[in-house]
Amino acid sequence: MTVADPGVLVAVERVSRWYGNVVAVNDVSFTVGPGVTGLLGPNGAGKTTLLHMLAGLLAPSAGAVTVAGVTAFRDPELYRRVGLVPERETVYPYLDGREFVTLSATLHGVADSGAVERAIATVDLTDAADRRIGTYSKGMRQRIKMAGALVHDPPVLLLDEPFNGMDPRQRLHMFGLLRGMAAAGRTILLSSHILEEVERVADSVLVMYAGRLAAAGDFRTLRKLMTDRPHVIRVRSSDDRRLAAVLLGDDSVFGAQLESSELVVRTSDFGRFTQRVTSLARAAGISLFELAPTDDSLESVFAYLVGR
Repeated sequence: MTVADPGVLVAVERVSRWYGNVVAVNDVSFTVGPGVTGLLGPNGAGKTTLLHMLAGLLAPSAGAVTVAGVTAFRDPELYRRVGLVPERETVYPYLDGREFVTLSATLHGVADSGAVERAIATVDLTDAADRRIGTYSKGMRQRIKMAGALVHDPPVLLLDEPFNGMDPRQRLHMFGLLRGMAAAGRTILLSSHILEEVERVADSVLVMYAGRLAAAGDFRTLRKLMTDRPHVIRVRSSDDRRLAAVLLGDDSVFGAQLESSELVVRTSDFGRFTQRVTSLARAAGISLFELAPTDDSLESVFAYLVGR
């Protein structure tokens, strides 16, 4: 297989996927090269459908999906170059860990007898390799799936919610593993609905919302967009009317409205507002009882990015 651009291993061009009247992915385009790219979005955003198209498991309803310059769908040779860790349980509980990874090696035609043990050691499961997978915790099952995806040493890894069920120690190990593989030149695309997970490992990010690509680019730039978007905050204080007048004098606040027994504040800089509100209230002799963001969910973040 040949690659038109050696810096691009994954390419998605004007891709859509629909099921009857339901559009799961809507006119999405991007390219991914070596390193870790986060595919970020709330549940139901279309992340899994997109990964399944990249893995060749689904055909796009429109557009083109290529991996290493080759159309992904129905090309068995693709699997020599791609490792997939799906979100769904794809392990056999009656097999032990070593048997599962050996099965994956056999399916990929791996002749190296040491590949299985190296893959198991990479995910830190050597001590549990002879245990049945049915006795594994959720985090351990995630890691044995990772070993199965790594055993044939693919240059491209597709990971769907890989941190689900992992305890803090397992997460730290996986963060380090992914960063190390990226530094070695692998192309890694991982999906998550948790911003902090992506922040720990990814330099670039694709933001999905309602089947659309809401934003793409450097993670730090997009993180600032997510932080500096308009926020609505409900405030209860000892003197809401006077506090509203004080806050409107600050550059971070562009609206303040009294509603029944509380003050509703609109700010364009959440970080600055949270730093300033306490000092401004104290200087005015006003006691703060409660600050409650009303739009702090991931869904509101992604909806804002889509509307930009």
